[in-house]
Amino acid sequence: MNRKANRRTALKNMAAGAGLLSLPWNMETAFASSEKILGPKLNGKINHSVCRWCYSKIPFETFVQEAKKIGLTSVELCGPDEWPIIKKYGLTCALPWGEGLTKSIDKGFNDPANHEELIRGFEDIIPKVKEAGYDKIICFSGNRRGMSDIDGMRNCAVALRKLMPLAEKHNVTLVMELLNSKVNHKDYMCDRTQWGAGLCDMIGSEKFKLLYDIYHMQIQEGDVIATIRKYNKYIAHYHTGGVPGRHEIDETQELYYPAIMKAIVETGYKGFVGQEFIPSRKDDIASLKQGVSICDIV
Repeated sequence: MNRKANRRTALKNMAAGAGLLSLPWNMETAFASSEKILGPKLNGKINHSVCRWCYSKIPFETFVQEAKKIGLTSVELCGPDEWPIIKKYGLTCALPWGEGLTKSIDKGFNDPANHEELIRGFEDIIPKVKEAGYDKIICFSGNRRGMSDIDGMRNCAVALRKLMPLAEKHNVTLVMELLNSKVNHKDYMCDRTQWGAGLCDMIGSEKFKLLYDIYHMQIQEGDVIATIRKYNKYIAHYHTGGVPGRHEIDETQELYYPAIMKAIVETGYKGFVGQEFIPSRKDDIASLKQGVSICDIV
């Protein structure tokens, strides 16, 4: 008796009886139909943002205008010189960055040699963030360079605790990004959600949280939805990106973003989700619009 053949036949008969064989079910049509249903009007369950650096070919002011046409309310990873242009078009900057060493990924808070300059830089930028009407600023752990994870965590906490009174005074949250150290940022220390959550607990302030980059964490640790559910109280911001390649977040990659967005909403999250994929097609804005539509769950 051919058990495999019988099993296939039985499953085929069940599907036919339920009318499933007549449905055009594959990842491409699932994403396409989602975009068609959503249309140009956004649903409001997700606050949409986009990272400027992914679209550097487009003049900044033009890009802000295009983002607004799509329905985005934020353009992020922008510095003080760019904030006036964002405001000109009625948008916000959900996650700004500062200047100098405060923007460095590999030289961060885990190395005491950087503390003096980092503290001075954040003491300068935090009041500017508040004055601009924003409430977050990105920061980074730095690379290990042979340092143990626990020593790096303690070093980060020493410096960040010194900044918490100023952050609390101005209601500005320092948001440390989780990045993968397998592919893109070799040796980066804050490369696991559990480590970042441990640092949050060590600092003990609501004004220090994490940026959960879905692209990076899929590469580094996987189990994205379960991780979001477990650690959501530590997360203040999200980024997207297609795996592999960091391109469009449609059927060309391995994650199904509507399910991830649903999980984020179910945690009670009210912040922004920033599109941070690098368009691989000719029309960058069309790719951005598609990404926003995929994430704009009903």
